[in-house]
Amino acid sequence: MSELASAYAVCERLAREHYENFPVASLLMPRAMRPHVAAVYAFARIADDFADEGSRPAADRLALLDGWHGRLCDAVLGRAAVSPRPDEPTAAVQIFQALAHTIAEKSLPLGLFEDLLSAFRQDVTVSRYATWGDVLDYCRRSANPIGRLVLRIAGYRDERFDTWSDAICTALQLTNFWQDLSMDVRRGRFYLPADVALADALNRTRGLFDVGRPLCDAVGGRLRYELRAVWLGGTRILDRLRDADYDPFARRPALGVADAPWLAWRFSTWRPPSPRLRRPGPRSLTFRRTEKR
Repeated sequence: MSELASAYAVCERLAREHYENFPVASLLMPRAMRPHVAAVYAFARIADDFADEGSRPAADRLALLDGWHGRLCDAVLGRAAVSPRPDEPTAAVQIFQALAHTIAEKSLPLGLFEDLLSAFRQDVTVSRYATWGDVLDYCRRSANPIGRLVLRIAGYRDERFDTWSDAICTALQLTNFWQDLSMDVRRGRFYLPADVALADALNRTRGLFDVGRPLCDAVGGRLRYELRAVWLGGTRILDRLRDADYDPFARRPALGVADAPWLAWRFSTWRPPSPRLRRPGPRSLTFRRTEKR
């Protein structure tokens, strides 16, 4: 196995080993995309751990994120990754070997990675959100870049696709917030604004899923099946929250074996959305583009 192939293998193993609510580089993903998606995931996963895991002081977390940004800039400039710094994972060198190749091979914008890092920095310093707009702005940087990067890895550079992708990614991030409310409260973090009830938040989240649904038919090949699976999984979690009378504290809603027949049926009977859903959503549901190279 070549050094580069070994680096990608490390990223793919990291993606498989970490628990997530929605598939990352799953078997539905086109095979050629999986290593590149795994490299992006590994970069984001470790940065997220810097922000959230362990008991390090805030200043140390921010310093680790600054160092991760420095490695990112080196990767973009084609500089070889050096040995791990203190408190970095031993796989840091391999992650950036793979990521540097992916960024160059797929012409990925630096700005999307920097948006992710800005959201992780915010996780260190912000624990409550005053308004719905504040939450959406966080999602714009914490979730939407992943969807845009996946689209670019797949070869899509279309503003309509970006708008749909942003809606789905924000909806997935919000769904994770509502799903994990009880866990986040114990950690001192609360994403639901004081002026928004959970039932209303779920309705807004479902509306975003609806806005983004055309993307699941607009892309081609196996990627469309990956997106359909992600879309169905996210909306099913919302169903679970609704069925629990909007009480995530009694029991964390999650997908299980009992959901498999429903998911299989919905997957096999999937139909394109009605024409009224084929257009990007209303202005209140669109997101500002922040890409830069």
